[in-house]
Amino acid sequence: MIELYHCVDTRSFRALWALEEMGLDYRLHVLPFPPRVLAPDYLATNPLGTVPLLIDGDVRMTESAAIPQYLATRHGPTPLAVGVDEPDYGLWLDWLHRSEATLTFPQTIVLRYSRLEPEERRLKQAADDYAQWFLSRLRHLTRALADREWLCAGRFTMADLCVGFALMSARDLGLDHKFSPEISAYWDRLSARPAIIAAKAAQGRA
Repeated sequence: MIELYHCVDTRSFRALWALEEMGLDYRLHVLPFPPRVLAPDYLATNPLGTVPLLIDGDVRMTESAAIPQYLATRHGPTPLAVGVDEPDYGLWLDWLHRSEATLTFPQTIVLRYSRLEPEERRLKQAADDYAQWFLSRLRHLTRALADREWLCAGRFTMADLCVGFALMSARDLGLDHKFSPEISAYWDRLSARPAIIAAKAAQGRA
C-alpha cells in the first residue's frame, strides 16, 4: 500500500489530494509541523525531515509537484495525466512545475518571515516583497484562464491540482483578496471537487 507522510495543509497536501483524485488506497501519517523539529524520529524515515514523503514499494519521493505526476503516469491510465502525444503535454509539465517553483516558493518566504519566525526575527520587507513576487507571477494564471476552464487539454489534470494548492496556500496567507475574478472562479471550481473535500477530511481524521 502507498504510504504518505504529511503535515496539515502543507505542500504534501498536493500528494494527498492526488491520491484521492486517483482513488488509490493509501496509509496516511500526519506529523506536526515542522516535523524535523517536532518529530525528530521522522529523520530516520526521511533524512530531509520534510514532507511529503511518499513510499510506493521501492519508490520514495519527496517533491510535492513530482508526486502527482508520478501517480498519474505510474498508476494510470487517467485523464489527470496529459500524454506525450497530446498537444498540451509541454504545457502540462510547465504548469506542474511552475506551481511549485514560481507560485509556491515565494509564499514560503512570506510564511516564514511573517508568521513562523520569532517576533524579533520577522522581516516585514522580505514578506511584503515576496508576496508581491507571487502576485506578479499570478497574472500569468489570469491570462491563461481568460479563455479556458482548466489549464491543459480541455480537462482537469494534475496541473490544476498542483496550481490549486498554491492558491489554497495563498488563501491561508490572506493573499486571496488580490485574486482576479478569473482566479476566484477557478478556485471555486477546484474547491468544489469531491477529492479535495475528501483530502481535507482525511487529514482531519488523522
